[in-house]
Amino acid sequence: MQVKCEAHVAREYPEHPMVGVAAVVLRGEDVLLVQRGREPAKGTWGLPGGLLELGESVKDGVRREVLEECGVIVDIGPLVAVFEPLERDGDGRVRFHFVVLDYLASYVSGDVQHGDDAADARWVSLDSLDLLPMLDVTRDVIYQAAAKRTDTHGAHERNQG
Repeated sequence: MQVKCEAHVAREYPEHPMVGVAAVVLRGEDVLLVQRGREPAKGTWGLPGGLLELGESVKDGVRREVLEECGVIVDIGPLVAVFEPLERDGDGRVRFHFVVLDYLASYVSGDVQHGDDAADARWVSLDSLDLLPMLDVTRDVIYQAAAKRTDTHGAHERNQG
């Protein structure tokens, strides 16, 4: 007999760091963003992503999170950055601690619609990122991913010709 146990994982005041995944989904000169519907950073715009599930590969986790949060299917590219948000409360206790792996991804198909834990989701022009409330580190990762995409395409084109 197989017993399935699902433990609730506390994001706030966790017992250990949480492994998260996120995607910089690019389509032309647009990036797919979600407006966070809960803490940490509620109300700010960020990358679609979430916690990795037990037994799930990192890239499968990225695909699942983008689909759940935005209704979009993506191809996963290279790792862009590792981000470690750590927030302590007034007593010095760890309130949030994540280790997030940010991947470059390219749009394949699907109409954008936000999931339950997001307030909104939409395509945003890379030129308009400064107009949205967003963590500086998120903006930096988006620019790094866009540069990596350009570098990768340039290398591919050089190898073809």
